[in-house]
Amino acid sequence: MVAETRAWIEKFVIGLGLCPFAAAPFNAGRVGVSVCDQDDTDGVYQAFLTALFELFTSDPSELETSLLVVPQGLASFDDYLDMLEMLQLAVREAGAEGMVQVASFHPDYRFADAAADDPANFTNRSPYPMFHLIREDGLAAALESVADPDAIPARNIARLRGLGGDGIRTLLAQIKDQ
Repeated sequence: MVAETRAWIEKFVIGLGLCPFAAAPFNAGRVGVSVCDQDDTDGVYQAFLTALFELFTSDPSELETSLLVVPQGLASFDDYLDMLEMLQLAVREAGAEGMVQVASFHPDYRFADAAADDPANFTNRSPYPMFHLIREDGLAAALESVADPDAIPARNIARLRGLGGDGIRTLLAQIKDQ
């Protein structure tokens, strides 16, 4: 699961240029990936708090960002969104709002205004449900290094629509088979 997630980051996220900030920390070994083996709300919540604590007690030069992979219990995208809301509240309650943000990735991710089969949804689709904990100070620095960061989502949507659903599925199958 960790290897597949890392392959997805390398070949899909970085390989397609979906996140211009991902390559440097990934190649430097500063992207943590942990797997939550719990399938209930309390277990996922506790695993998230552990990941959040680890991120804040680690040196950013060693752990810049972290992915919590949750392969069980959040197969339903609606259940996942409920959990995401709970975890974002936990960040606020921990006093970490403005210091960390939670990005969301799910195999069935669907933007509210997109059709289910729109390739644009793959900007946030992943092999497993996962929560990405991002240090805001690192993100702010990365945003300064990119020309027109506000255009990133539109570029990603255009790139994925250009690949089409079949092209994306072929690439993801190759990643899964590695």
